[in-house]
Amino acid sequence: MDLHADFLIIGSGIAALRAAAELSGAGEVLILTKAEPEEGNTGHAQGGIAAAVGPDDSPALHLADTLAAGDGLCDEAAVRVLVEDGPRYVRELMEWGVRFDLDANGEPALAIEGAHSARRVLHVRDATGREIGRALWTRASTLPGIRAYTHARVVDLIVEDGECRGACFLDASGVQHEARAGAVLLATGGAGQVYRETTNPAVATGDGVAMGFRAGAEVADLEFVQFHPTALKVEGRPRFLLSEALRGEGARLINADGEAFVSRYESAGDLASRDRVSRAIAREERRTGRPVYLSLRELDPEYVHRRFPLIADQCRAAGLDLARDLIPVGPAAHYVMGGVVTDLDGCASVPGLFAAGEVACTGVHGANRLASNSLLEGLVFGARAGRAMLARKGARRAAPGSCRPGPQRDVQFASDDVRALMWEKVGLFRERRALREAIATLEEHWQPLDAHLSAGGRLDFAGWRAANLLTVARLIARAAERREESRGAHYRDDYPHRNDAEWNRRIKETLAGVADDGA
Repeated sequence: MDLHADFLIIGSGIAALRAAAELSGAGEVLILTKAEPEEGNTGHAQGGIAAAVGPDDSPALHLADTLAAGDGLCDEAAVRVLVEDGPRYVRELMEWGVRFDLDANGEPALAIEGAHSARRVLHVRDATGREIGRALWTRASTLPGIRAYTHARVVDLIVEDGECRGACFLDASGVQHEARAGAVLLATGGAGQVYRETTNPAVATGDGVAMGFRAGAEVADLEFVQFHPTALKVEGRPRFLLSEALRGEGARLINADGEAFVSRYESAGDLASRDRVSRAIAREERRTGRPVYLSLRELDPEYVHRRFPLIADQCRAAGLDLARDLIPVGPAAHYVMGGVVTDLDGCASVPGLFAAGEVACTGVHGANRLASNSLLEGLVFGARAGRAMLARKGARRAAPGSCRPGPQRDVQFASDDVRALMWEKVGLFRERRALREAIATLEEHWQPLDAHLSAGGRLDFAGWRAANLLTVARLIARAAERREESRGAHYRDDYPHRNDAEWNRRIKETLAGVADDGA
């Protein structure tokens, strides 16, 4: 079952679907997604989508907030594209049927989140991503020339004569096939599953970054992993995101004695940037040896349950009342600022390959993403990537046979081992000794795996998951060890200060080695 199309899109989130909408009518568009569409990060996005649409806001203010959160490493041109194009794309979503919550005047009800200077977060209660995904899938299903295949796990890119010409994928039964196209878009989302504690769904295993890297594409900024400060922390249950919008509406972080504590560490208090609040929580847990809680007891219970029904349901399943109980919380891996390097049109360093959304690295987030900019990024840069892909229509496709399976082997280093190692040694607080120990362990298992894949060897479902986690973990750990400073979401105990003189630049890595962009 080899497939052919003009345009191949790998992924099914907001970036993928917005690109597909842009490409519709220009040729055949093939979407491959390894699970059901709603299982990706877009469907799990709670808080909302940021855009300067309010009367007291402007793209200039949104720009300033994004640059400040990025801690000196944002690409300002990318941020300008994001904040200036964002409002019209959000209004387009409304035209396409996204049912944002409205205020008494019938205008979008705008929330505020950490490090924003104005109310600019449009939301659909606490299930914004799910609603956007629904509307985009509904629209995509009515557009001509778009085909979607679910449970198609893309495992490698086809690169011939230096150009990307398609991808190899496994069907639901594990049989390998090819999908060939003139242009290929990676829109595979994030890599939170690299860490033992994460808010990300099970599918967020960094596949796109791993595939892009193996194909020879540049990656960058992978040391910058955002840990969300408030994940539900109940023994025996997976971490679940408790949206920053809770604190925007008045929820408070308190310690086991009922004391507000974040201002002890951060002057901006509970609505400081995510990296700072996360470290404040971890330090308070260290100081007291006891849990930290989120409290909504000062808010109207009826409003809390109405405004946050999804979160309330998850708390109820854990035996807690969101409005009345103290909710135990702690940091968890949430978002990776780095990824496959692209220009402002989504073009990667390998001709024919594009990337958009969390898998991509335009530099728009710098060292730390501003809350609720992620859905906006997927929307804006997904559309731009779609337009750029149009120029590749008619490009020569790969010849059949590029993905025929070779010898198969098992990955000896299990996924859970990778995740535990990263949480313990490459987590919220980092230092040289632990980083080098992590790198040594990851290299020991990555080198034979890389040799196997380079020789044409193949893996099964579990093997590819472990291989991608191992590849991305290695890249994150290497990047974290290289950057000898603390900036944004990257914090080094042994280099606790930002060092612009030596590190106000981005470091790119490819299979050929490491390169300094000199920024």
